[in-house]
Amino acid sequence: MKRSDPIKSPRNNAEQLLQRSLGNPNARFREGQWESIDALVNDRSRVLVVQRTGWGKSMVYFLATRILRDQGRGPTLIISPLLALMRNQVMAARRINLNARAINSSTYRQWDTIEKDLYGNTVDLLLVSPERLAKERFQSKVVQLVSFGLIVVDEAHCISDWGHDFRPDYRRIVALLKQLPPNLPVVGTTATANDRVVNDIKQQLGNIIVKRGKLTRESLELQAIIIPDQASRMAWLAEQIPNLNGTGIVYVLTKRDAISVEKWLKSVGINACSYYAGMVDNEFKNSDDYRRHIEDLFLENKVKVLVATTALGMGYDKPDVGFVIHYQTPGSVIAYYQQVGRAGRALPKAAGVLLSGEEDAEIIEFFRNNAFPSEDIVDRFLAFVRGRDGVKESEIESELNLSQKQIEQIIKYLSVQTQSPIVEIDGKWRGTPVHFTMDKSAIQRLSQQREAEWKQIQRYIRTKDCRMAFLQRALNDSDIQDCGCCENCTGRFPVNPEFSEKLMLQTLDFLKKSEFPIRPLRKIPTGACPGYGLFGSLQYHLVASEGRVLSRWADAGWGGLVKEGKNAGYFDDQLVEAVAEMITVRWHPAPFPKWMTCIPSARNPVLVRSFSERLAAKMMLPFIEALIATGSSEPQKQQRNPFRQFNNLDGAFRIGNTSIPSDPVFLIDDTVDSGATFTIAAALLRYSGSGNVYPVALTSTANS
Repeated sequence: MKRSDPIKSPRNNAEQLLQRSLGNPNARFREGQWESIDALVNDRSRVLVVQRTGWGKSMVYFLATRILRDQGRGPTLIISPLLALMRNQVMAARRINLNARAINSSTYRQWDTIEKDLYGNTVDLLLVSPERLAKERFQSKVVQLVSFGLIVVDEAHCISDWGHDFRPDYRRIVALLKQLPPNLPVVGTTATANDRVVNDIKQQLGNIIVKRGKLTRESLELQAIIIPDQASRMAWLAEQIPNLNGTGIVYVLTKRDAISVEKWLKSVGINACSYYAGMVDNEFKNSDDYRRHIEDLFLENKVKVLVATTALGMGYDKPDVGFVIHYQTPGSVIAYYQQVGRAGRALPKAAGVLLSGEEDAEIIEFFRNNAFPSEDIVDRFLAFVRGRDGVKESEIESELNLSQKQIEQIIKYLSVQTQSPIVEIDGKWRGTPVHFTMDKSAIQRLSQQREAEWKQIQRYIRTKDCRMAFLQRALNDSDIQDCGCCENCTGRFPVNPEFSEKLMLQTLDFLKKSEFPIRPLRKIPTGACPGYGLFGSLQYHLVASEGRVLSRWADAGWGGLVKEGKNAGYFDDQLVEAVAEMITVRWHPAPFPKWMTCIPSARNPVLVRSFSERLAAKMMLPFIEALIATGSSEPQKQQRNPFRQFNNLDGAFRIGNTSIPSDPVFLIDDTVDSGATFTIAAALLRYSGSGNVYPVALTSTANS
């Protein structure tokens, strides 16, 4: 390829930039760094950099940006998948005197200023998510008006549906590149791409040079421990984390586990914080601010351990992470390598421990089965949209009984197609003339691939060979060698696999006392409950008081016993004792209720009533059958959004032929999910003259 610049940027100038950036006059390029920079700034090529975490991939495009800016080129556009990663990149760029700005949901108040700075050529690096590429404002005010000097695709494996973390929105990058000059340099970076993913990226991005290095991590001491039940794993964490050097990360598969493990570690004196998408705190205006606060605490070593979902993942830059522990098994070896690579980037030794439990396969299967919308739902969605002159997402929710998350998934899946059958105009979705059928063979292929990846990580857990070499083979590393420090290489455990019986008993006691609030709902969607005449903000005197739920469905505390009772049709007396203790020993609602009633069921009228009657007798309170089920509703668990959840309950209950005491009351049900049932039942009781209504549920089935 011919050089387009007559004056080449020499290596020694770039190395001087490196030294200034790192504040180290002796710093030298690692093998492959200069070669990648040279290809970008001198050859104006497209380059894919596949290097291990901590190698310095970001330094390649930071220095390339500095050189290109000094040559008078336009700013660099970085496409990055996570807010946490964007914040890391902005801070890192500023440390080397590059003006980096991000356009995302947390900076929306600054968009006008950022755009003006772009037009004034004072921005060196602009970071956006792949979703941003589809926004009309970004297309018209940025893509069409700014001459970029370099395009960076961070975590480039996300562009490939063969990759472990495929993001449909990354497909928008291919369309973006077609709008830009063909000689514009492009660099993709990743630490987790095997041969199949690399070939797919090459095919999508065109004529691209691959710069690939060895993936072994000399500082990582890898280990795997099979501990089936959650209580034992929590006891192990409490036993071993205080013995580990520095700060670290405990990765979990779900938000509910992040919350539960954080609370447990705090209860035994370990300074822990949880981290997941959508986390909130009353002291912060929004979730983004709160997540940034937690990131800062961890970066400054003010917390011992971060209990995180994959929301803390790709590219998060904390070089002194001393350990990464997986509370559950991730879905693939490649995903595991990417996450465990957070540890030991600037340390001589760090621990990477993979725990595996009995619930892991069920969780991963759930993720796998819900990775794509079903053909039936997509067909119903398209028929509805095409049958109307533009529809809002709220209309789709109420008409098709789909959750907001389902609708977002369908829209994303359809809108990233090469020829999309839908288009958004003025905030409404409309059908296009494009004929569309789902590529079921591609979905089946990807599902089979995910199943194969799950089997591969099961082999990793049980292998007797070097663990690092196993990971290298999975990533098609050309320089495979035994690490000499995992438990299979040394014959010793880097981290003690044992935990005490005392801690195990303490864990079980903690789990059985891990109830949490039922927050009262105050709003009912307009038009959902015409029969009851309820809509909008409920009048204060009709709103339920804060309640309590004993467990999460099938958890290691009481949730497992609740599941058994639900399936058997009878709740054990142990649950009666547990709820009574929760109420009288730890909760103490005030004013304390003087009677008890329950949510009735036309399909199973005995299960909850029997439990409630036994609980009332235990607490020496009268039980009154105040509510009657009319049998007019469908199963509540089949309702996917707030409108349908409340509409399904319109007329589902009526007050029985009894006088309602004016005293406070406990309102009992076996499960709580959205909270709509408690909201309607409490409003009926309050309207009929009861005192405060305190909801009580045995378990929560909410997907959190």
